[in-house]
Amino acid sequence: MSEEGVFGITAAEKFFGLILIIVGALTLYFTLTSAQALSIYAGLFGFLSFIILAVGFFLLITKAD
Repeated sequence: MSEEGVFGITAAEKFFGLILIIVGALTLYFTLTSAQALSIYAGLFGFLSFIILAVGFFLLITKAD
């Protein structure tokens, strides 16, 4: 595989990880600020937001070979 292809994949992975971190942080923020309205679902949405954040951080720190 050429070096250009590896760089493109790495850049896309980092960009997608950054997007996931932003989306996860926003969903976590809005989940925690509107926990009263979500009532019993606040824990579920908080957990899912944390998973999105974790996947984003994982994509950001890993190295594509």
